[in-house]
Amino acid sequence: MSDASTPIEPGADGATAPQPSVRVLAQYIKDLSFENPKAPMSLQKKDNTPAINIGVNVGAKNLGENDYEVTLSMDAKAGEGDDLAFEVELVYAGVIRATGMKPEHLQPFLLIEGPRLLFPFARQVLADAVRAGGFPPLMVDPIDFVALYRRNMERAKEQQGGAAPN
Repeated sequence: MSDASTPIEPGADGATAPQPSVRVLAQYIKDLSFENPKAPMSLQKKDNTPAINIGVNVGAKNLGENDYEVTLSMDAKAGEGDDLAFEVELVYAGVIRATGMKPEHLQPFLLIEGPRLLFPFARQVLADAVRAGGFPPLMVDPIDFVALYRRNMERAKEQQGGAAPN
């Protein structure tokens, strides 16, 4: 579907405006790292399951007029310090074309809906990497990208506020 075929609806003033259109043009693993520092001992049956800590972050950058690279970064560690069973880091990305969107809606869309579109695929890559490392697949629970966006915006406001002169 080309941008020329974007549906058009009349606005309040009778003028026509293109409807927002979103397409995922590509998705790919940008970076993947898996470490199993204690193998093969880490693969032996243990009495307890190590604590698993998962971190998630998102980002977006402009690639052209309407094209954006959205990145979903996920890292997971099983265990801590000397008891580290495994660590996996993934940066999964997609190129998204967004047209007809109001400028004030673009950033929230890219940092909320973009990662939401990529998440099922990134989750599968992460699960497969952990399984290939000799462990049960790590199935990450769904992520609230709205809450993540709000936290990141609050953190950015605090950093800007802290940097302002008194």
